[in-house]
Amino acid sequence: MKAVFVKGRDTVSVDEVTVPRITSEGDVLVRMRACGLCGSDLEKIYGEYGMTSGRLGHEPAGEVVAVGSNVKGFAPGDRVFIHHHVPCYSCHYCLHGDFTMCPQYQQSNINPCGLAEQFIVPEWNVSRGGLIKLPDQITYEEASLVEPLACCIRAWNKCRFQAGDDIAVLGAGPAGLMHVILAKAFGAGKVFVLDINDFRLGYAGRYSVKTFNSAAEDTAQKIKEQTGGLGVDIAVVATGSVKALVQSFDLTRRGGQIMLFGVPPKGSQMSYDMSRLYSNEHSIIPSYAASEIETNQAMRLIAEKRIDIASIITHRFDISNAGEAFRCAHEAKDAMKIIVTT
Repeated sequence: MKAVFVKGRDTVSVDEVTVPRITSEGDVLVRMRACGLCGSDLEKIYGEYGMTSGRLGHEPAGEVVAVGSNVKGFAPGDRVFIHHHVPCYSCHYCLHGDFTMCPQYQQSNINPCGLAEQFIVPEWNVSRGGLIKLPDQITYEEASLVEPLACCIRAWNKCRFQAGDDIAVLGAGPAGLMHVILAKAFGAGKVFVLDINDFRLGYAGRYSVKTFNSAAEDTAQKIKEQTGGLGVDIAVVATGSVKALVQSFDLTRRGGQIMLFGVPPKGSQMSYDMSRLYSNEHSIIPSYAASEIETNQAMRLIAEKRIDIASIITHRFDISNAGEAFRCAHEAKDAMKIIVTT
């Protein structure tokens, strides 16, 4: 079978590997049907990813092929969403609701990766809610967007958002557009989107938001003019750019919140006047990954057709052409969300 791996800086390969075998009575073998490419995948290939896992493909949805003898509730043919990381739900972090900080969270994963024709969902994941049946209303492609959408929802759950709040989204990539879609669904007031990619700004314009090319305009001044001189209530930094993070302070009102969502490259540093941070009472809220709580919220939003998440998909590639898919996502000349299928 085919599986995709990082093979050095800027390089991926599609390798022929042996179909993984069920080795534990609680394992489940899944055939991947759709898997989204994520910004963190691109960082693993083209940047300096700071987290533990270097495996590609953590947004898979697929069909159960076989189950271990002790698996209950799943059978071959079931359509499923798969969590790649699953917490223990019993450690100090989990008992405080910080599930993505659980030491077991990063250590758990699917084998060999989500960008494989078939993979094993280990007993650890299966027994802790890491395998979820898909409602009939959700397609495989929509299901491949559940994980990133859940990550966005977790970030919103961490903020003090109120209906009518003005929002700025810095970064008009797939994650940025998911934040736009959620902002509109949650009843935000004005929504502004900033980027330097004109294609992506044009795509974001489909969602009835005000867009700015941050390389060509004084965005902070223009946003303040359109928010009564205050600035936005929440700035969502949906890019790993440190420059965008610094820019977010200038367009966020006093007492406002900066949601740090994009993946900064390892070793990223910023310089900022801390007296301004103190006197303006800006809250910086990092948000990494998601738990089963947000996953179920994402599933409901999609299944109930409260959002059209599939509208951000622009390209689909067979797994044989995964290298081209990653190049397309990295260059982002005419691409938004890219899905790999089998």
